[in-house]
Amino acid sequence: MLLEIKSLTKHFGGVAAVKDVSFTVGEGEIFALIGPNGAGKTTVFNMITGMLAPDAGAMVFMGKPLAGVKPHRIAAMGLTRTFQNLQLFGKMSALENVMAGAHLKGKTGFLKSLVRWPGSTAENNRIERHSLQLLEEVGLRDQAGMYASALPFGQQRLLEIARSMASNPRLVLLDEPAAGLNSAETKALAEYLKRLRGRGKSMVLVEHDMETVMEVADRIMVLNFGESICEGTPEMIRADPLVIKAYLGEDEQIA
Repeated sequence: MLLEIKSLTKHFGGVAAVKDVSFTVGEGEIFALIGPNGAGKTTVFNMITGMLAPDAGAMVFMGKPLAGVKPHRIAAMGLTRTFQNLQLFGKMSALENVMAGAHLKGKTGFLKSLVRWPGSTAENNRIERHSLQLLEEVGLRDQAGMYASALPFGQQRLLEIARSMASNPRLVLLDEPAAGLNSAETKALAEYLKRLRGRGKSMVLVEHDMETVMEVADRIMVLNFGESICEGTPEMIRADPLVIKAYLGEDEQIA
């Protein structure tokens, strides 16, 4: 078991953004958190990655508690993420953005590599080759030299995903990775995520594109007003009456 979340709770003023949420994520698994806007999904991500302190509950990654650990330390432990609002280095190339993620596990560090610190060349060359391969996997090899800010939004989203994989993490939290992608890009993303799972990568996915969620997720938890209302396989979630009511307000099936 990679990640264990127990009774996670977070209040903002008198509002419970997340209330008593518990789930686990195993090796080689894609676990999805879905729910309407404001359901608490990104708040869960922010607590797991150290950006918010929970009011109650426990978070354990690879047997180690996450409470109180700084975000960069959590990333170094092997738990990375993407953001709903993109967090790229706009004036750096696509390749440099991915290399920045890879240097998280390097010995030299990204800044020293930029100034050609003595002894950094061999490691930098290895990281560059690895980063180019990651760009190729998300279809951005030809854009390696472009500024991140010059890429279309959908390609920026794919670039952030490639960067999240650069440090060879054990678990990746993907916050709406299909947002801004066209249908072809979304389909390619789903295939990419399934290939990553086939290599043993584990992911937690927050996504509004239900077709993608149903295609790639092994298990799904549905949040509504900060609380878990259902957890199970895609088939179970698709037909659950509470889920249908939360999304549609009527007795129809989710696509």
